Amino acid sequence: MDATETRPLTAAGRRIAGAAEELFYERGITGVGVDLIAEHSGVTKRTLYNQFGSKDHLVAAYLTERDRRWRSLVQATVDASATPRDAVLAPFEALATWSATNTRGCAFINALAELPDPAHPAHHIATAQKLWLLDLFETLAAAADCPAPTSLARQLLLLHEGALATQPLRLDTLTEAMALARSLIISATPH
Repeated sequence: MDATETRPLTAAGRRIAGAAEELFYERGITGVGVDLIAEHSGVTKRTLYNQFGSKDHLVAAYLTERDRRWRSLVQATVDASATPRDAVLAPFEALATWSATNTRGCAFINALAELPDPAHPAHHIATAQKLWLLDLFETLAAAADCPAPTSLARQLLLLHEGALATQPLRLDTLTEAMALARSLIISATPH
């Protein structure tokens, strides 16, 4: 099965995906083997391989689902924004909501650190997630009439990702990142 192929999961497939998500996020991708995932999901390794083809494809499925949920939350937050300028800050607000239940940092940053090979199917998904966020910041900045949306988008991505990377330190850098982002947005967009 190809990593990009989607088909409805069986009940066992959903249990495998749920167990894999919990284990990969909490213990790391390379620290978790298929034996442990099979054990936690109550299936055999054969069932796991029948559902996902390989651990690499299971990792890709894990990140794809997290990406789907993240993008949905960000888009809902953007849609709820009162003004175009407020919408530029929406990914930070979504991150505050997301971080309440995801305290081990960013699954995508973690995956990129653990899986540096660009040929790995999960590497592409993690990279695409970061590029999507950069593109979103640029689109939102342009919609807020920012004269230099590309520059603002890169600055906001750096703040956003910095807040994510330092999240496990429990320093509450997200609050400071949001304040800095708000200042940048105000400075870069007309009143």
